Amino acid sequence: MVKVGNYEVPEGIHYSEDYMWVRVENGKARIGITDYAQKQLREIVFVELPSEGDTLTKAEPFGTVESVKAVSDLVAPIGGEIEQVNEEISEKPELLNEDPYDKGWLLVVSPTNLDAELKQLMDFNKAVEWHKEHSKEG
Repeated sequence: MVKVGNYEVPEGIHYSEDYMWVRVENGKARIGITDYAQKQLREIVFVELPSEGDTLTKAEPFGTVESVKAVSDLVAPIGGEIEQVNEEISEKPELLNEDPYDKGWLLVVSPTNLDAELKQLMDFNKAVEWHKEHSKEG
């Protein structure tokens, strides 16, 4: 993991420009929001997620995250069927602020077109560059 400005950027995951991350685990995709996103939102107070068995469509909203600052759409970085929803997030939305890359994950998805969609996301090196660019703005 590296820090770019105030933001953590872990290795081994892919990033979308919609502030989401994807970690591939045994052919499945674990999805969450980035450290950058949670710091921009500040104190997260509510998360609305879809249900297991629902389908994600790449680049389409699938839920919302609400903070004391704003309500933001969660935009799917990849498509597929939702196999698991992190129920703990509903009870403790602050996990997104405390641990966005581990305990604060949102969904596990069985992807429909994983290889092609991962190529459309940023790898670690591109994500570091993206964070460098965006941390200058903030």
